[in-house]
Amino acid sequence: MNNFKSVFSQYNWNDIQNKIYQTSASEVEHALAKTKRNLDDFIALISPAAQPYLEQMAQECHELTKKRFGKTIQMYAPLYLSNECQNICTYCGFSLDNKIKRKTLLDSEIKQEVAVLKRLGFDHVLLVTGEANYTVNINYFLNAIALIKKDFSIISVEVQPLSQQEYERLHQAGVYSVLVYQETYHQEVYKKYHTKGKKSNFDFRLETPDRIGKAGIHKIGLGVLLGLEDWRTDSFFNALHLDYLQKTYWQTKYSVSFPRLRPAEGMIEPNFIMDDKDLTQLICAYRLWNEDLEISISTRENQKFRDNIIAIGTTSMSAGSKTNPGGYAVDKQSLEQFEISDERSVTEIAEVIAAKGYEPVWKDWGSFSPKF
Repeated sequence: MNNFKSVFSQYNWNDIQNKIYQTSASEVEHALAKTKRNLDDFIALISPAAQPYLEQMAQECHELTKKRFGKTIQMYAPLYLSNECQNICTYCGFSLDNKIKRKTLLDSEIKQEVAVLKRLGFDHVLLVTGEANYTVNINYFLNAIALIKKDFSIISVEVQPLSQQEYERLHQAGVYSVLVYQETYHQEVYKKYHTKGKKSNFDFRLETPDRIGKAGIHKIGLGVLLGLEDWRTDSFFNALHLDYLQKTYWQTKYSVSFPRLRPAEGMIEPNFIMDDKDLTQLICAYRLWNEDLEISISTRENQKFRDNIIAIGTTSMSAGSKTNPGGYAVDKQSLEQFEISDERSVTEIAEVIAAKGYEPVWKDWGSFSPKF
């Protein structure tokens, strides 16, 4: 098979949804009794029938995560470089039809933002932009990376889908990981949420992780926007995508994120509500299915949830995040992509992690302490 689309085309949304919701308790117990689990087991673990087994799932999830990753939490910060965007997406504050002030950081402004992040102790930065090919394109990304490369051990990016050649250039420039979310795998309604711009091309976005894998990027991050469509069905297709990628680009690392719809300027209400118990179940299901998968929890989530999920399956967390370009120093009032929920300082979150017996890790080697 040449790409994920050929795998994806073999599955039907409604068939998978029916299978999930028809899962029995005995199928859940069968999945829990196994030590090596497949996608059928993942279906059982995300099903409503698995809800009574959540405590058992969480306990095993904790042990698997501790065995594979130790009692550490990798710390990172998003750095929003631009809120310019050519897409119209009904759920995003950056959407083209949202008549707000647009801002793309200049070189000097990027350096100001970086100075704040370094003072806070961060050594892993995630560069984020809207999707505006004329202004924030590969040349802009390469310039930004060159500006900050000496300041961070790990540079990740979350930008518009690019060509394989462009991903190769990012890899050569020092990018460690690329995050790209399909948002929803429900192809029939995808266009309803993405009405204009390059993002409206479902297939081009679907095939993006293949291009990233072929370019040799060290790590690929996937996820769906939880709240657009049924989270269980969307999450199965996200797991299917991860399963394909791991088998095809087996030298690459993989992570999964769990963005739930959060308030933002001009944004729709969630189509499907996912509560904290649901999200805990989903995180546990991913870990029980794939113990090598890195699990990232952002400041979209509330303080209580983030505190409780530390000891269950988390491997990385953001802290003190600003989701607007210039939000750390340059332009604190520019438009956010979404409102954060956990507004505690970097110091506070690091202290909570330590109080739970975990180590907040700021870089992958050597001794390094954040300057609180």
